[in-house]
Amino acid sequence: MVMTTNQSHHSHQSQSILLAGAGGVLGRHTTRALTEAGHKVTGLGRGRRNDLQADLMNRDALLRAVEGHHFDTVIHAATALSKPPMRHRDMHATNALRVDGTAHLIEAARATGARRFVAESMVFGYGYGDHGDHVITEDDLFGPRGRSPELEGHIAAMRVKERLTFGATDMAGIALRFGLFYGPGGTDGLLSMLRKRQLPVPADHGRVLPWIELTDAARAVVAAVERGHPGRAYNIADRTPMGFGAHVRCVAEEFGLPRPMTVPLWLMRPMSYAHTVMSTTLRVSIARAERELGWSPAHPTVRDGLAAMRAAEGLT
Repeated sequence: MVMTTNQSHHSHQSQSILLAGAGGVLGRHTTRALTEAGHKVTGLGRGRRNDLQADLMNRDALLRAVEGHHFDTVIHAATALSKPPMRHRDMHATNALRVDGTAHLIEAARATGARRFVAESMVFGYGYGDHGDHVITEDDLFGPRGRSPELEGHIAAMRVKERLTFGATDMAGIALRFGLFYGPGGTDGLLSMLRKRQLPVPADHGRVLPWIELTDAARAVVAAVERGHPGRAYNIADRTPMGFGAHVRCVAEEFGLPRPMTVPLWLMRPMSYAHTVMSTTLRVSIARAERELGWSPAHPTVRDGLAAMRAAEGLT
């Protein structure tokens, strides 16, 4: 059974929540969803708009920022990405946040008396590359060794983030393994590049990836805060995996923009991280999230999510 916001509000006490990364795209959606569900959200981040200002990489400053505060739950949704990563090096600062930032935030969570820690994770932790037709569940190996030093750097960071989350035995650690984000605030960069005809895409040749619309992702965070089982990871994606090229073409169609040029995959190699993502085939099961969290995607396909985004922006 999928709980409505009102039902979940009545069946769960209001919590005091510290949200690291509140100023990010997912963070903004999550703040809204948690507040609508009756929780009190305190934003943590480097920017001035945050309620508590601190850099997760600076342990001492972080501990000073939370001193004297109490939170029931702490959420780690912080990244260092202001735009989609194109090269491997674009992921390095986020990788550091996943390792050192997580360790520091868990220490801060402990200092505030938090009993629950929810971490934003990612389906790429199952490994980049071709997973074929296998539908991955949370029981599959997470964090296999990367096939190159760069890939191992990315995967190791995701592996460590989850290990730290589940290893904090005095807190209920929960990880949400998200598909690729799109939707309000997440598709804007793509729209800009499409308008300028700056985004060629390869043919997918059967390759697919899991996607998740941002308001659906935020609802999953609320569900994890209220109903997540300690020590559990949850795949969070829509019902219809889609190739990277197909996704970009779908965005162009829905918003009436020029169709992107199709290029051979090898031409994308200079954009090393994007090339890796575009070369990956990955399907995940969301059965556990539906069963244990009472969550399901309101937008089962990318086209549904984009149509809702267009309608919300008054572009229909």
